Amino acid sequence: MDLGFLIHSLIPSWNSVALLVAFFTYLAIAGTIVPGKVVPGVILADGTRLHYRCNGLFLLLLLVALLGIGANMGFISLTVISERGLELLSTTFIFSILVTLVLYFAGCKSRSKDSSLKPHISGDLIHDWWFGIQLNPHFMGIDLKFFFVRAGMMGWLLINLSVLAKSVQDGTLGQSMILYQLFCVLYILDYFVHEEYMTSTWDIIAERLGFMLVFGDLVWIPFTFSIQGWWLLWNKVELPTGAVLANFFVFLIGYMVFRGANKQKHDFKKNPKAFIWGKPPKVIGGKLLASGYWGIARHCNYLGDLLLALSFSLPCGLSSPVPYFYPIYLLILLIWRERRDEARCAQKYKEIWEQYRQLVPWRILPYVY
Repeated sequence: MDLGFLIHSLIPSWNSVALLVAFFTYLAIAGTIVPGKVVPGVILADGTRLHYRCNGLFLLLLLVALLGIGANMGFISLTVISERGLELLSTTFIFSILVTLVLYFAGCKSRSKDSSLKPHISGDLIHDWWFGIQLNPHFMGIDLKFFFVRAGMMGWLLINLSVLAKSVQDGTLGQSMILYQLFCVLYILDYFVHEEYMTSTWDIIAERLGFMLVFGDLVWIPFTFSIQGWWLLWNKVELPTGAVLANFFVFLIGYMVFRGANKQKHDFKKNPKAFIWGKPPKVIGGKLLASGYWGIARHCNYLGDLLLALSFSLPCGLSSPVPYFYPIYLLILLIWRERRDEARCAQKYKEIWEQYRQLVPWRILPYVY
């Protein structure tokens, strides 16, 4: 692939704009009218709380079914995303810049005193644009933060399925591609089965909506988390049976830690007396859970996330570092985020956090870090 071809492929087209607009329109309309479990969010500083309609799983399955029917009837090609991947990347990137500029100026003009919409302006334009000004901005009744993270996770699956269709079309489908696709499908479906857990994550409850989150949700998640699929589309990898079994083991351990830790945290926030691993929870200062996975490491869910990311890359073998971009990046990100979490928790919980640190000395991986 020469530079000229690469630059040409990155130029947005009206077709890529139409695909993006159609995708967002579907999510906005269907997300509003399709029934789903309404989950209350955490109580905000002013005593209010948002409510989230968790119907993402149905929306995803319905969308995949509609695309399948449309492809069968000749209305759409299943390989359209894989064939227009770079221009969709640049189109989504430009959209992220534009929408966050709108969020910035709308936030600056806001006079709301509500926790969700109260502007937090530092005076540094780049800082405020990057990290955001408002906690939970809305557009036409849609919570944009919840909307964008949902779009990113669905976009990741749609890219993968299009790459899979391209692999089948080209006759290059192999064991490694199937393994990668299987792990990603299970992970993404599990995300939407437990979509309500997202309402208690740090991104939703504490991060303001700026370029960092919008770009992360709409560009970084779908287009970089799918690098392994793109790589396998052009590189054939045959894994020995032992490597396949080891890959399954890494995925299962990662899933067990990731899902188990997030479930324990979510259940604890809903009911602080809920049993953890069959025992009453150990709680520090009446606020911090120190049982189960959270009694092993202070950010044990990050360990599960890292193992899952590694399991997505292992089907690509060890011949190139390219498919390992995601787990390497995630390791750097989660260490940075863990440091930010530690600083915020120390400020918020003060001596209670210090007690928790003494009881649970390990940050992510016991006896290592």
